[in-house]
Amino acid sequence: MGHEEWSFLLEIILRTAIMFLAIIIGLRVLGKRGVKQLSIFELVVIIGLGSAAGDPMFNKDVGIISSILVFVVIILLYSIITFFIGKSKRFEKLVEGSCSCLIRNGEFAIDNFKKENLGSDEFFAELRLKGVSQLGQIETAIVESSGEISLFYYEDKDVRYGLPIMPESLENPLKNISKESYYSCIFCGYTEHKTQGNAGCCPKCSKDEWVEASSRKRIT
Repeated sequence: MGHEEWSFLLEIILRTAIMFLAIIIGLRVLGKRGVKQLSIFELVVIIGLGSAAGDPMFNKDVGIISSILVFVVIILLYSIITFFIGKSKRFEKLVEGSCSCLIRNGEFAIDNFKKENLGSDEFFAELRLKGVSQLGQIETAIVESSGEISLFYYEDKDVRYGLPIMPESLENPLKNISKESYYSCIFCGYTEHKTQGNAGCCPKCSKDEWVEASSRKRIT
C-alpha cells in the first residue's frame, strides 16, 4: 500500500475508469489515422496521452481536471499540426519524415540504407517474415515513414539471381571462386556471373567478399 490508506483504493478505481474513458474519447477524436499509422508524430501523441492519463490514476496529488486539460491541449495541437500537414508537403516531411527506397532491382540502394537506423540482420528478418529468401525476388523495397516495409516482387518468371538472406547463408564469404556460377556481394547485393579464380572487388561498393547467389522463387 505504500503511504496510502485503504480507502484510496476506491478512488483509484474511479480515477482509472475516468482516465480510461478519456483515452478512448481522445483516440476517437484523433481518428483511425492516429491509431493505425504510428509515425514519429503519432507516437509522440500516443505517449503524451498515456503520460497524461497514467499519473492521475493512482497519484492523489495529481488532479483529474489538469490531466483532462493536458488531453485537450494534445488533441488541439494534433488537429492543428494535422491541418498544416495536409496543406504543405514540406511541413509533412519535416514532422513525419519520408519514405526511402532500400532495395532497387534486387540490390541494396546503399546510400539510402545508410541513412536508416536499421541493421542488416534486422532487415533480413523483416524480409524473411514476408516470405523472401533472396534479394533477386524483390524489385523494390521501401521503408515507409511509419517504419513499415513495403515490398514489390518480381513475377516468378522474372526472378533474378540474388543475395541469399536465409540464416547462416552469409557466414562463409568467399574471396576466391572455386565453382563457376553467379555470386553476390554480401555488402550491397550486387550479383554477377564469375568463373574460377580471384573473386575481385564489387564494382558497386568495392567490397571483396562474395557468396553464391540464389535463384530461388518465392513460395506463397
